[in-house]
Amino acid sequence: MTTFPWRPILRAVERLIRDQARSTRTQAGARPRTAASPARTSQASPRDFDGCPDMAFGTQGPGGHASGEIVWTWVPYEEDHTQGKDRPVLLIGSDASWLLGLPCTSKDHDRDEEQERRAGRYWVDIGTGPWDAKRRPSEVRTDRIVRVAPADIRRTAGSVTQRVFGTVTEQVRVHWDD
Repeated sequence: MTTFPWRPILRAVERLIRDQARSTRTQAGARPRTAASPARTSQASPRDFDGCPDMAFGTQGPGGHASGEIVWTWVPYEEDHTQGKDRPVLLIGSDASWLLGLPCTSKDHDRDEEQERRAGRYWVDIGTGPWDAKRRPSEVRTDRIVRVAPADIRRTAGSVTQRVFGTVTEQVRVHWDD
């Protein structure tokens, strides 16, 4: 028995809805919305990047850091930009003097995946590595890209493989590509 290919169809529908939302948004700097990610109740952080950056594994950015590296830095909360948390971030590219990255977590979002999607948050597993002292499996958030000042990086904690980087950037493109 052959199953119907729902995933490509759903992605195409989400892209159409997102494109429509982008073309009709009235608020400058508003983040794009898809059928699966409703309008956010708060503004994106001023340090969030809006759009889909150029992403290539191993590309050197400002400060000599390369895409695919995981660094520890301060990341502002979405709900209150004046507060935040020191956390690992997977670097995926750069924007002028900023590095661009995806927040990492060791919290498993697979259990409440549907709730996360309703809230507009999407996660991809990246495995374990030296960025987590307990070597817990980690995930990155693919629908939020944060700007990181190279001077704010506390330390480089490891890197992902080119294969993992490709999987992550594919999902970033699902949410941000035109």
